[in-house]
Amino acid sequence: MKEITCKLLVIGAGPGGYVCAIRAGQLGVDTVIVEMAKPGGTCLNIGCIPSKALIHAADDFHRTVAMAAGRNAMGIRAESPAIDLARTMAWKDGITGRLTMGVSGLLKKAGVKIVVGRATFRDGKTVAVETETGEQVIRAENIVIATGSAPVELPALPFGGKVISSTGALSLTDVPQRLAVVGAGYIGLELGIAFAKLGSKVTIVEALDRILPLYDAQLTQPVAKRLSALGVEVLLGTRVEGLSATGEALLAETADGEERRIAADKVLVTVGRRPVTEGWGREELELDMDGRFLKIDEQCRTSMRGIHAIGDVTGEPMLAHRAMAQGEMVAEIVSGKRRSWDKRAIPAVCFTDPEIVSVGLSPEEARAAGREVKIGQFPFTANGRAMTLSSEEGFVRVVARADNHLVLGIQAVGAGVSELSAAFSLAVEMGARLEDIAGTIHAHPTQSEGFAEAAMKALGHALHV
Repeated sequence: MKEITCKLLVIGAGPGGYVCAIRAGQLGVDTVIVEMAKPGGTCLNIGCIPSKALIHAADDFHRTVAMAAGRNAMGIRAESPAIDLARTMAWKDGITGRLTMGVSGLLKKAGVKIVVGRATFRDGKTVAVETETGEQVIRAENIVIATGSAPVELPALPFGGKVISSTGALSLTDVPQRLAVVGAGYIGLELGIAFAKLGSKVTIVEALDRILPLYDAQLTQPVAKRLSALGVEVLLGTRVEGLSATGEALLAETADGEERRIAADKVLVTVGRRPVTEGWGREELELDMDGRFLKIDEQCRTSMRGIHAIGDVTGEPMLAHRAMAQGEMVAEIVSGKRRSWDKRAIPAVCFTDPEIVSVGLSPEEARAAGREVKIGQFPFTANGRAMTLSSEEGFVRVVARADNHLVLGIQAVGAGVSELSAAFSLAVEMGARLEDIAGTIHAHPTQSEGFAEAAMKALGHALHV
């Protein structure tokens, strides 16, 4: 097979990798991208997109069940609701299929050559790819490592059989009668809540003493309340030990030493993700590490000249939009533009019920940094749009410096607040003051009015609370 030479080689076609390749192609850089599975990576195929499709289906079904039971304040009634999960999953797969084809089309439109197979480094400029038709050697001036991450497997609960990862949960064709979820982070709670709405009896087991430990307790309280309303049992401070001898139950030990047997048809393990740093020839390179991640600088350069790394393989936060921003930046650097990573904030969104958004610093983080702060918080119980949506749980909170009112962070919890993340990020990224937010006219009636009201509250003159 003829050797390929190019200016830029991207290994991995996840969000970071494909965005990097597309942008490089747009800039006229001779680019090749290697992917052993489908374009779009974990996020598009077995993560962000399919999980949100399942969450939406679960929400619709749960509302329909409530209507059938007469639990609907608007007077809407339905009869005998049922869900065909296999059909739901086929609908979800249709969405991911369309998006995967879209990514392939965008890569081709940008003039990027796609090589399907597993890439392995031979040296800092050469990669061999195992393809269906044989080995393909690629030599490149610049290489971007975008190999992503994979679910963490517990030694006591290896994946297989009834023990599944998030990938397995998104491939089920029947709703499990009893589902045990190990881990109360965002993946575990998003999927646990979805399956509870689909009809599963869900038990969540968490080793720490609280759910969603990456978010402050005030933000997670409405989620904990909703879990209880959905009948989800949450066992905090509880350590899993493995499956029972018959495999019918998950064995766990509570904080006070009590043994628990949790009957489960499926056990979903969601205890985090690990960077994929093996399996692509890292041993042939001299790359510095930052703990378990590849070490990079403010331009995503590794310790080897001509090799960049982006996305989950480079550290926290493991978020698709971080990888995309890094990929775009690296493409422009390779093309000769001056760029560096100087983000004030990367939004974090948890698609639980209710949703959580956090951008920048929380009140505790700001105080820990030695800042004297002003905090404004506005409840959705005072928001007309939230009332009309029958979703009054939650609030918007703004954290700003006390001296000059510079906004340091913005958080929200409530139905649909993920769509406010762009406004929150823009405010922090552009260095907005409380007066900027309060003085911006927000459309009525929308939930975004809570953003302006929170800023007014911090300034001492909220209008609607």
